[in-house]
Amino acid sequence: MPFIPHTDDDIREMLQRIGAGSIEDLFEEIPADLRAPPLAGIPEGLPEMEITRLMQERAARDGAPLNFIGAGAYEHHIPAAVWQIATRGEFYSAYTPYQAEASQGTLQLIYEYQTMITRLTGMEVSNASLYDGASALAEAVLMAVRINRRSKSSRILVPGALHPVYRSVVRSIVGNQGIELVELPWDDRLGSLDPARLQAFDGEDVTALVIAQPNFFGVLEDVDALTRWAEARGLPVIAVVNPVSLALLKPPGEWGDRGADIVVGEGQPLGAPLSSGGPYFGFMTTRREHIRQMPGRIVGRTEDADGRPGFVLTLQAREQHIRRSKATSNICTNQGLVVTAATIHMALLGDAGLTRVAEACWHNTHQLAARLSAAGVQPRFAGDHFHEMVFDFGSDAVGRVARMSGAGVLAGYPLGSDYPELANCVLACATETKTPQDLDRYVAALS
Repeated sequence: MPFIPHTDDDIREMLQRIGAGSIEDLFEEIPADLRAPPLAGIPEGLPEMEITRLMQERAARDGAPLNFIGAGAYEHHIPAAVWQIATRGEFYSAYTPYQAEASQGTLQLIYEYQTMITRLTGMEVSNASLYDGASALAEAVLMAVRINRRSKSSRILVPGALHPVYRSVVRSIVGNQGIELVELPWDDRLGSLDPARLQAFDGEDVTALVIAQPNFFGVLEDVDALTRWAEARGLPVIAVVNPVSLALLKPPGEWGDRGADIVVGEGQPLGAPLSSGGPYFGFMTTRREHIRQMPGRIVGRTEDADGRPGFVLTLQAREQHIRRSKATSNICTNQGLVVTAATIHMALLGDAGLTRVAEACWHNTHQLAARLSAAGVQPRFAGDHFHEMVFDFGSDAVGRVARMSGAGVLAGYPLGSDYPELANCVLACATETKTPQDLDRYVAALS
């Protein structure tokens, strides 16, 4: 809370009412050796004016650099109304809406979020969000294993061009559950997964296939060919997508002949600021036939005894998430407040607005590529892109990025630490927030 109104007299009166001599007496049941000691090195309190100035000075140390870093977290314009509405007390302080009669507003908002995200992904049902995109993929892998009971191998085909953090998180979560992640190499020229490589797994016991669209390099995959390969072998398809890109690209529900089985991704581009890494939220949609295997909360629309419409948590009991090994999931945190912002964001932009954002992202990134090519810096991959590209910065890529940062331009994400074979390369992103002057400044800083 921003302000705690209790005075010393208030505290003394409350303690007297309950018969306690001090606040410390309230914790006497906790052994002294288990209590945290007082915090050391904490300065004396400051007046509001002084603490405001101090924090402004500290915030100013970050500067205001021109940001071309994407790599899974993107700088988009967020209308001022989004968080002005999302931080109203009705949303800001609401907890998980187990008590439906007291939570109709929150439940309705989540229901509308589910409707929007299913339409965006072309799927049938959505949960009420998950912790983040990476853990949502881990949940999708576990869900795919439950769906494909004919497979005994628990082998998941994962593209090497999938976000390295996603691969690391999934491996951490499922690695000790007998699930094997088989990484698939990307085509060195195109930067995407060659569907022909999958033929090497014909006749083998494979559980599911993961497809990223676009992949970590910003390259678009041949999703139809990849999905049809999995469909012909009865394998569930897990799609990992950027929600903004779906305003332009074919939704996963229409990939191949019958679409993906599970769709996940990071919802941060839908109204959440970068905020030093969070909080963000993961989204998950699936086919109706798989709804019982989907983790997380689901809000449904119903009618009360008088025939009036209402909203409730449905299909899953509250206790299913605390059933230890028998639970569908143990990490299905619903990021309710960020989902609230995303719902407001999508409602304000609408179909046409989200499409304009996606078109501007595509245009700006390709304009950046054109300017860099004219300056002698070429894209590393020849495949089609959405709003990120890998550029070959030469042997001193990390040094050039550091020098550009000193000039107030964050050039992108150096790939050498995750992909040693791309040590000369930088992943750069230009969203709708970038102007032609920003692109010119990038090239000037690089030169």
